[in-house]
Amino acid sequence: MSDLFEPVTAGDLSLSNRIVMAPLTRNRAPGAVPTQAMATYYRQRASAGLIITEATAISHQGQGYADVPGLYAPEQLAGWRQVTTAVHEAGGRIVTQLWHVGRVSHNELQPGGGAPVAPSAIRANTKTVLIRDGVPTFVDTSEPRALAIDELPGIVDDYRRAALAAVEAGFDGIEVHAANGYLLDQFLKTGSNHRTDAYGGSIENRARLLLEVMQAVTQAIGGGRVGIRLSPVTPANDVIDADPQPLFEYLVRKLGPMGLAYVHVIEGATGGPRELPERPFDYPALRSAWRAAGGQGAWMVNNGYDLSLARQALAEGADLVAFGKPFIANPDLVERLRRGGPYNTPDRKTFYGGGEQGYTDYPALN
Repeated sequence: MSDLFEPVTAGDLSLSNRIVMAPLTRNRAPGAVPTQAMATYYRQRASAGLIITEATAISHQGQGYADVPGLYAPEQLAGWRQVTTAVHEAGGRIVTQLWHVGRVSHNELQPGGGAPVAPSAIRANTKTVLIRDGVPTFVDTSEPRALAIDELPGIVDDYRRAALAAVEAGFDGIEVHAANGYLLDQFLKTGSNHRTDAYGGSIENRARLLLEVMQAVTQAIGGGRVGIRLSPVTPANDVIDADPQPLFEYLVRKLGPMGLAYVHVIEGATGGPRELPERPFDYPALRSAWRAAGGQGAWMVNNGYDLSLARQALAEGADLVAFGKPFIANPDLVERLRRGGPYNTPDRKTFYGGGEQGYTDYPALN
């Protein structure tokens, strides 16, 4: 059986262990520019085999929450270089998660105060975060507009340019965020995609935009530096699919030949139950479809993992295990897992927005 603490290769990425720091939105990038505090935060967690940064917008249009970072302006790249340098100096590996939120946004966050974009003009029954009087405040998302078909090549190119910018900023690779009800997931799923053109209707059509994005980024920086995040059944951000098993098995069969570094799968409801009785899903079958199609990269599992569950997942065929909230309060989570604890308790009041309290001030073990 693979050991959680042994080195592993994921595509072109050589990792010191199989423990991954999952993406964690923290809303501490004013003006969408990464800060020195972010460099400290990620450096503290560099003992993870791989760090996946908080979701990072590929364009101004892709922004959906206040004070989350971007990767489309020179000052943002400069900020990220501080982060990647700090992590590499500490011996870590780090990729950035490329994000377009689609309809999960607000007019105040969009260029010129415009409407958020989506596959179809269907408002998400969810909330986003704005800063009001210096305080992070949850507000309803705005009414979106449907993207015209001639706008889609520009979005694909935004992903391509963001992948190149990530490499320029010193990242070891990228993860395409195609999960949790954001733009690419909105195109995939029947609940949010009611299009009748070449990007709607059939599984092949609904998967088209994501596959075009994956082809563009792998051609730009090489598949061995590219991962993808999927969430087949999560209801996050008001997105569901009528029949997810064939959709996602089709998708991974198309991804298999691309030479990806890894596939990152959220099992169950993001941040919630690992199994949804009303939406059963066969994850081993999904992994088998990926392998049968030539997928050689690592298989990463995520959602509610502890040490025991992580070891069980490796025994059952996973290669990497992503931990989210435990990394917030435990910068040295790898060592704490190795020792079996103890673990700091996170302060939920400081998850989103604020300064160093609840961000870079959690103690490490002596």
